[in-house]
Formats: sequence, structure tokens, C-alpha cells
Amino acid sequence: MLPPGISFNAISEKALAVSKAAKMPRAYWDWEPMLRDNKAGFFPYTPSTNILYGLREALLMIKDEGLDNIVARHERFGRATRAAVKAWGLDIIAVNPAEYSGVLTAVVMPDGRDADVFRQIVLERFDMSLGTGLGKLKGKIFRIGHLGDLNDLTLAGTLSGVEMGFRLADVPHKVGGVMAALESLAAESLAPMS
Repeated sequence: MLPPGISFNAISEKALAVSKAAKMPRAYWDWEPMLRDNKAGFFPYTPSTNILYGLREALLMIKDEGLDNIVARHERFGRATRAAVKAWGLDIIAVNPAEYSGVLTAVVMPDGRDADVFRQIVLERFDMSLGTGLGKLKGKIFRIGHLGDLNDLTLAGTLSGVEMGFRLADVPHKVGGVMAALESLAAESLAPMS
């Protein structure tokens, strides 16, 4: 639920001892400034304060919803997204159901269609960013993220943007992916809110 810019590190006593004994000049893996300044409650550089506040809020949201509920929600969104892709007549990268992701679905573009051209059309027309294919999959796939602070309505909006984008980009597909996702969501609706 955060933009990039924060990471967590854990180092063992053994790794810390090796770092202290290392002779090669370095900055990135030099733990001493961080350990020294953290003792006084500071960073050795300008902290990403806004991301730290965002992290605190994200952790509170996770605590409120409960980790098991979050995992179940993401798995449900993954199933709904895969139902949409199947209804569109397209393939996903993961062929083994045990490897399906609850947080991301990589969609294979039809032959002769550039996923990055499609993604650009969707971005320009709907201000919606889809993930790119990486490495040898660049231009061949796009990625739909369905994780974080997301609900049924935002997922439906995302899938609607994809389906409308297919039409605008003249990508061959079957209609009805959004409806398939909505049916999947309705069939698996979570317990009513109290």
C-alpha cells in the first residue's frame, strides 16, 4: 500500500562483524552510520518521512482488517481477475494453478499486439497504469495488480479500464470479462459487514 522507497533489512551479528572488518570502501552496505544515528532516534540522511507515515497507516490498516482476511481478499480478487482474462479469451503467464497469484495477474497479449502500446493507450485515456512485461516478456504481456488497499469496486473499475482499452487499441478479445469477474466476486462475496 506504499509507493517504492522503503525497505527493511536485518543483519546478523556475524554479518555485522564481517562488515566492520571489510576494507573495501562502500556506502550502501555500511551499517555503522545507521546503527549509530538510530540509537539517538535519527537517520544518517534525510528520511522519507512521508513514506514512514504511510507505513504506519498501512500497518494500522493491516491490523484492523487482519492478515488472514487480507490474504483471503487478495486470493478472491485474483480468482475474479483470472475469470475476466479467461472470458476475454486470453491467457495468463502462470499455467500451474498452484502458482496463481492473489496479488498480480500477468496477461498474454494476442500475437502481433504490443502490450506496451496497449498500456500507453489505457494510461492516456483512463489515467490507469498497468504493469509492463519484464525482460523477455516486454511488449508481450501486461500485468494487472490487485493488491493493497483495493475493494470490489476498484477491481471492477480496473478490469473495466482493461476491457475498454482492448476496444480502443483494437486488441482481439471476447467481451464479457468484467461481467465474469463480477459474477466471480458475487459468488464468493465476503460475509456482510456488521
